[in-house]
Amino acid sequence: MRLASKIFLTFSLVIAVLAGVGVLSLRAVGRLVSVNREITMETVPALRLTTALHEELGALARLEARVLILRDPRYGALWDERATRVRHGLDRLGDLVHTTRERAHLAEASVAFDAYRTGAAAEHARLLKDRKSPTELDARPEAERVERALDGLVEATYARVMAAQAEAARLETRTWTGVMAAVGTAVVLALIGTGLLAFRMTDSLRRLSEATAAVAAGSFRDPIDASARDEIGALARSFNAMAAQLRRMDETKEEFFATLSHELRSPLTSVREAAHLLRDGVPGPLNAKQMRLVTLISRSTDRLLRLVNQILELSRLRAGVLPLARQTVDMAQIVGRAVEELRPQAEEAGLTLERERVGTRFECIGDEDRLLQVVVNLVANAVRFTPRGGRVAVRLVDADEELEVQVEDSGVGIPPAALPHIFESWRQAHRDRGGTGLGLAVVRGIVQAHHGRVTVESHEGKGSRFSVLLPRSAG
Repeated sequence: MRLASKIFLTFSLVIAVLAGVGVLSLRAVGRLVSVNREITMETVPALRLTTALHEELGALARLEARVLILRDPRYGALWDERATRVRHGLDRLGDLVHTTRERAHLAEASVAFDAYRTGAAAEHARLLKDRKSPTELDARPEAERVERALDGLVEATYARVMAAQAEAARLETRTWTGVMAAVGTAVVLALIGTGLLAFRMTDSLRRLSEATAAVAAGSFRDPIDASARDEIGALARSFNAMAAQLRRMDETKEEFFATLSHELRSPLTSVREAAHLLRDGVPGPLNAKQMRLVTLISRSTDRLLRLVNQILELSRLRAGVLPLARQTVDMAQIVGRAVEELRPQAEEAGLTLERERVGTRFECIGDEDRLLQVVVNLVANAVRFTPRGGRVAVRLVDADEELEVQVEDSGVGIPPAALPHIFESWRQAHRDRGGTGLGLAVVRGIVQAHHGRVTVESHEGKGSRFSVLLPRSAG
């Protein structure tokens, strides 16, 4: 699956969950609105109307009293008008009640009011016609029955209000619970999906970055995993192909240098020996000009042979076939030999060459000649890049499980841009001072063959310090 599809599916899942949350929320809100509408549009008006009908019945009772006492037809007309309003109110209540209990109380109130209205109208007509008739009204019990029915209707409607409020509270609780659960689920799914996607991408990119750094350092060997079918997998496969091609080119180059060096070694040795014989006057005496030419040939041949030997050693180091005669060696003696070998060169350059020791134990397991080569290369570089009047110090440090050899100078230092590449082949920090650019690469190869490491600290214009750390054991 392509990376774009993975991202799309991850966010689609989150959007789908959020959409589900929205739908559930809208349904719950719709139900809450329906319940609130029922309370606002039906139950509350029903309670108001029932209360108003109670008040109207009281007014009817007062008008009855006036009709009974005063026997004035105007009060009778007012009573009829109010009775008509009560009848209309009862009819309107029929549209506002819904429960069986409410309908039963409303039906009882309607029947009782009709009986009360009929009886009271007949009594009013009798009283107004015969002003000397008795003053008792037989319709009053029906009025009391209407009031009792209305009281029951109020209780039933209030019970419906309380039930609706309870349902609204349950809906609110259920809505909040559902919404919070759905939001939590969406957040968890989003975190898991994006986390997995981010981890997959960053892990692949991290491995690609490490492999790229290994290629840059020349230590990349095994191809990285390219089983993914997305863009990162395609990038990994392209990177493996590129690394394989670079490795083949590097192997071809190393093979070429090794073969060329091997083929050049014998004729150069012959040329050097012939130059030495000429310089020693074996074929016959040489004049001054011939001696200068022979000396020039001898020095150039020696330099070429050193270059050829360094190339061969570097090829063997990279192939892991450089022979090492491992034994217990005293690094103090090795450092002493290197210092004495290079002291004339240091004195000729006007430098102070010193030895220092920190600790008492300076033995380790290694090849004496190769370790001597390491110290000589580092000290020779320090002498070459330190101006007249400077100082070069070779320091041995007893570092418990390791033995440290420090070569410190007060020379020109190494530019910051060249410092990360100083141990690479054919790389030189100062090309104007000669050298092949292989000495430090050979030093690192020999130290790594001894399972050690070499580091450098340098400040341009102030000097450098190379540190070789060797394990006490054979590794």
